[in-house]
Order: sequence, then structure tokens, then C-alpha cells
Amino acid sequence: MEATGKDNEITVLTDIPTGSSCIISKVHGHGGFRHRIMEMGFIKGEKVDVIKNAPLMDPIEYSIMGSHVSLRRSEAEKIEVVALEEGFHPDFDFSGTIEDHVAREVENSARTITVALVGNPNCGKTSFFNFATGLREKVGNYSGVTVSSKVGTFYHKGYTINLVDLPGTYSLTEYSPEELYVRDYLLNHNPDLVLNIVDAGNLERNMYLTTQLIDMNPRLVMALNMYDELERSGDKLDIESLEKMLGFPIVPVVARTGQGVEDVLEEIVHIYCDEEGYTKHIHINYGENVEDCIASVKKIIDEDQSLKDRYHGRYLALELIQGDKVLTKSISKVAGFSEIKAAADAGRARLEKEYRGDIADVISDIRYGFIRGALKETLTPAKEDKRKLAYALDTVLTNRYLGFPILIIFLWIMFQATFTLGAYPQDWLEAGIGALGRWVGSILPEGMLNDLLVDGIISGVGGVLVFLPNILILFVFISFLEDTGYMARAAFIMDKLMHRIGLHGKSFIPYIIGFGCGVPAIMATRTLENPKDRILTILTIPFMSCSARLPVYLLFVAAFFAHHQGLVLLSLYAVGIFFAILTSFILNKTIFKNASDQFVMELPPYRFPTVRNILTHMWDKSVLYLKKMGTVILAASVIIWALGYFPRPKTEMTKAEQNEYSYIGRIGHAIEPVVKPLGFDWRMGVSLFTGLAAKEVVVSSLGVLYESQDIETEEDTAGLEAKLQSLTDENGNTFYTPLRAYTFLLFILLYFPCIAAISAIAKEAGRKWAAFSVVYTTCLAWVVSFLFWHIGSLL
Repeated sequence: MEATGKDNEITVLTDIPTGSSCIISKVHGHGGFRHRIMEMGFIKGEKVDVIKNAPLMDPIEYSIMGSHVSLRRSEAEKIEVVALEEGFHPDFDFSGTIEDHVAREVENSARTITVALVGNPNCGKTSFFNFATGLREKVGNYSGVTVSSKVGTFYHKGYTINLVDLPGTYSLTEYSPEELYVRDYLLNHNPDLVLNIVDAGNLERNMYLTTQLIDMNPRLVMALNMYDELERSGDKLDIESLEKMLGFPIVPVVARTGQGVEDVLEEIVHIYCDEEGYTKHIHINYGENVEDCIASVKKIIDEDQSLKDRYHGRYLALELIQGDKVLTKSISKVAGFSEIKAAADAGRARLEKEYRGDIADVISDIRYGFIRGALKETLTPAKEDKRKLAYALDTVLTNRYLGFPILIIFLWIMFQATFTLGAYPQDWLEAGIGALGRWVGSILPEGMLNDLLVDGIISGVGGVLVFLPNILILFVFISFLEDTGYMARAAFIMDKLMHRIGLHGKSFIPYIIGFGCGVPAIMATRTLENPKDRILTILTIPFMSCSARLPVYLLFVAAFFAHHQGLVLLSLYAVGIFFAILTSFILNKTIFKNASDQFVMELPPYRFPTVRNILTHMWDKSVLYLKKMGTVILAASVIIWALGYFPRPKTEMTKAEQNEYSYIGRIGHAIEPVVKPLGFDWRMGVSLFTGLAAKEVVVSSLGVLYESQDIETEEDTAGLEAKLQSLTDENGNTFYTPLRAYTFLLFILLYFPCIAAISAIAKEAGRKWAAFSVVYTTCLAWVVSFLFWHIGSLL
């Protein structure tokens, strides 16, 4: 199975200019539309000539099978074609009378299947995607990991399958960004087939989404994931009977091991080829009153051909009766809209009077009744519910009194292990980089190239690279906690505190993701339904100590807090969380005065993560880190070295004097009045300035600046840590004290997020909030560092 991440370029009938010809390769759209359009002769292999556009460019007249047919653009966009060269108009016979290369294009297009992956959070959808495509997307055991679609392309028995991993969602309503995103994709992007991934251990809740898909009427296959857990629980499911009830194939799958994935792909091909007997469309019976209302609204919808072509009429009628505002707005410009809306509104009022409640709630109850009825016929529960054991740990881990201390202990162990276990490979890397610098320096003659390679590149990039083992260890711990399901418990534990400061309990998950990187954390806020919750969370995520800050932390903590490394590192993360909470509280009491939504979040069963997943996550992070070494940090190191190397002095100077005489020294002295009240010197100011690009650059900046200083150490080859410890001021006193070091770390923690994070904030919340984040965080960092330095100096 070969995989790639690229989409194939698609040509549709509206792309063909007047006077040109094409060959039909595929017809998209729901069942009713496809059958109507195919009855008119638009089938695979038929040649179509574009005759002319109407005066207003819609509809378009085509010639097919000797007849002239007009199609609206909205209809023609659903017909995939292969263009023919100008003047080339042979009669087409798919058996081979057309030129071979055109036939191959048609056949290749016809053998390309777009499959939309749809399922609840935690159902294993992304695990299936990973195994099938060979790509390595992040898999987390909590909701909201996938917040935008990903496409993987692979090949199966002569077919090209584009697998689209859509956001995890519990429903297809209009109440959250991921729900709207998935529904919009299914309605407007014409996937050939929907693969519904369902957690076999939680059928009743997962199948609610299935009932909505049935109403929408795409071609469906269900992958019954984590089937091994259902078998271990002792439950028995009659899959064959359930298939007959639902009208589409159901395949047992264990996505994390790949069991059943090939069987799913076989079913996808069978259904795509319209093989008889594989599917049948069923209607969920909503009762006589609701069905009469659906029928009356559908009758009016079917009078408008554009609506009939775009939507399954029954589905649209059902959603309008429930008062769906987004779909109502989307059809507001059709000619018969007022009549459709009036019928839907009248039907809703009548039904709500009859049922004495909100009709959407009534529909939901009926859907769950359908699910319970189907499962009563097909699912035989075990005498003993073994699944309760999966939640037994919650009696301790989410205990009212023990939950929070256990969370703190877990985090402390994680940070302490980052130092303890990472110290050995870090020392090896540091020694290797030092040896590389000495070797390069010895084989090259003294001069600019020698200085660039040794003092600029090796010292700058190497100073950050040595922290790679520590970062990988941190990500192993985070991946383990995510995949086991404990991160969802962390959100549960923190909810009460989060709610008191005006944040949703779900906000804690983006915070945890922010420990890795602020950009995906900011994107993960899309799972928050309330826009105010999203903006509050986005603005406070930069206070989470991302992995880019970790090299700075590790450098100074190891150098000046040798006896309490884990505790000091944990304190920095805690300070960041504290200021996130404080900022949220202040904003919630001023700019955002409305209360947050109530907390609703699934607590998935605990699962032991696979070594493959954890190692995959670690490898992915290491690749990203190394790419950053070879791009942003390399470029920054060279620029900083150049600014420190030029202009060359006309008279003999020491290294320290040359550094101050250089451009970097002049920039540093210009910055110094701003940072001096915080206890920082000009070199620290320069490193903070360069850290705007990426926080790791702070370390490489210090590496370049102090590499060219006259610092006496026990060994000439000592690393940056030893040089910081040995640095003295003009009076001969030790310059870096624990107080100055911690003040510097506080500023690193709180000030200006990196450029990538600011761009993400601008994209998700708007430029106004991105500008606010820049100004607010930098001012807060200065005030906090100023107070800490001066109060600490007094004490």
C-alpha cells in the first residue's frame, strides 16, 4: 500500500470552455441526483460537447448522446470529466476506440475514490487514517485533536483512495465549529463515500451520528473499531442482522493494529462500484406526526430542482423543521424559500404543541429509540460489565481530595525525569559538539570562515541541539498521558478552577497541547463552542511553556538550580498557568462579562498506549525540532554572528571589546536601558530580541555572544552552562546569580509569543487580538520581572 499526502487535480464539467469536448469519468452527488443525471445520459465514458452558456452564464447547454441538454452550474460541478484536445471529436467507445491516453485518464479518474472519515472523538478515526495511509497524524485520547481535515492518498487493488480525516464530532448540528465543518464537507464537497468509524464499546452514543448520516443519505460503510474490546467485555453483537437493519456493510476493526482495515477497503470498493445488494437506503421512522410534516415540507422542496440536486429532500426537510439556522440561511435565495420556510415553521409549531417540547429534542429521543431498538435485537450484553474496570482508576485519579495532588505529582515526575534521564545523552551531545568545534577550528586557518563555523554555526545551533534528548523525553511523557486518557481527567480535575475564572473546562486541553507548541494549541480551541471561550483561551495559551522555551529553561535551571531542578522547572510551568488564570479572570470581568458555557466532556476509558504510537510521536517531534535547527535557528545564529563580527576594528581589541564595538553590541546597548531595570545586561537584551523569531534562538544567541567573550573556565572547551556560571561583572563578582537567572526565565516565560504563534492568533481570533497579545504579554513580562528582581534583591 503506497501513500502520499497530495490531492489529485480534479476537472469538472463547468471547467470545460464553450466549443470544447470532454469525457465523463464520474458523477458525484446524493442518490437521487445521481440517478436523475445518469438517466439523462451523463454516465462514465460518454463524450460531452459544450454548446453555449445562457446570457447570464447559467444554465449551460451540452450535447450528449445526440441530444441537447441544459444543466445548471451547480449540477455540472458534480460531474467529473477528462478534457479532450481542441478539434478532437471522435465517437467514444469505452472498449478502446478513443486514444489510449484519454482512455487511461478517464479510467484513472473513475478509479479514484474520495472517502470521508466521520466519527465521534475517541472512536479511533485518526488511528484508522494513520494505518490505512501510512501517514503519522497525532492521536490523542480526548476530544478535539483533529480540528481540520487531513487527506491521505493511497492505492488499493487498482483504485486510488483519497481518505479525508474530518474533525471528530458527536453530531451534525450547528452548535460547534467541528459539527458545521463536517456537515459542510459532506454536503458541499461530494465525497464518493462516507466511512463511519464507531467505537464498538460505546455503540449507543456513537450511533447517534450514524442516524444523522442515514438521514443525509450518502453511500455508507461502518468500521466497528476497537472490536477486540467489545469481545473482551463479553458482549455479543450480531453484525449481519445489524447490517440488514441499517442498510450498509459493517466491518469489525482494530485500527491500532490494522486488523480489519483491508476488509473495510474491500467494502469501500464494492459500494463505489454500485455492486447490487451491498447497500439499501432506509428511512428512520419518526412517527406519523413527524413523518407527515416531513412529507409536506419535502413536497415543496422537490419543486425546486436546484435544492433537489444539492440536498437529499427528506434530510433538508427534517433539518428545517428542527429550525436549523445555518441551512435555512443557505437556501434563503431560492425562489420558493418563503413557502418552504412557512411550511417548516408551521410544522414545527404544530409538532411542538403536540409533543409539548422542543422538536429537536423529540427527534433526538426518537433517534436514540431507533438505536436502542436495533441494539436490543442485535447486542447481547455480558452478564458482568467488564468495562467498568476501565473506569476503576477514576476512584483514585479523579478523587475529590487526591485528584489534584496526583496531577501535580505526575507533572513533577515528568519534569524531574526530563532532567535526570536526559542528562546523559545531553552530556554526550555536548561533548560531541565541543569536539566537532575543536576539530573544525584546527583544520581551518584562522579567519572569518573559521569564526563563522566554530563561533557562529556550531556554537549557536549546537547550543540548542544538546537539549533534543530532554525534549524527546518530555514528549514521551505527554504522549503517554494523552493516549492513556489521563489528559481528559486532568481537564475534569481542573474544571472547577477553570469555571471560576470564566473558562470552559475544555480549555485545559489546549493548555496541555501548548506545553508542546502554541500553534496547534491555538488551533485546538476550535473545539470550544462559545466564541468568548475560544478567544479567552487563545489569549492565555502563550503563557503555557512550550517546548521552544524548554532549552532556555534547561540551560539556566541546570546551571543555577542543580539541587532542585524538577521543582524549579515545575514552578515555571505553574507560574505560566497562574498568569493564564489571572489574565482570564481579569478579561472575563472586564471585556468578557458573560458567563462561560457549562462543562461537558467525555471521559474515555483508560487504554494502554502502543509503543508504536509513542515512538511515532517522539520521532515526529524530533523531526520538527531538527528542521527548526536547520532553518530558523541556523539562520538566526549566522545573523547574530555576523552582527557580532562586523564591523572589523581598525585597532587591536580583545574579544569582549570587539563584541561591544560590533553591530550586535550597538543594538544591545540601545536595548539595555529597557532591560537594565530588570537586572539584565545588553547581551541578555539582545538574546530576548532575537527570541521573537523562536524562543530556542535565545540559547543560540547566548551561545554566539558568550563564545566570543574572554570567559575563564576550568576547561577551554566548557559548554555554555559553565560559561554562564563563570561570567563576572565589572567588579569581578559573579554575574549570573540564581535570582538573576530566575528573573530572566520569568521574562522568557511571559513575553511576546513567537512569530508563528502570533500568526495563529491573528488567523483564529483576528489581528486586533494578536496585537493585544503582543503588547499585553510583553508589558506583563516587564512588570513581573521588575518586581521579582527588586523584591528579590531586597530580600
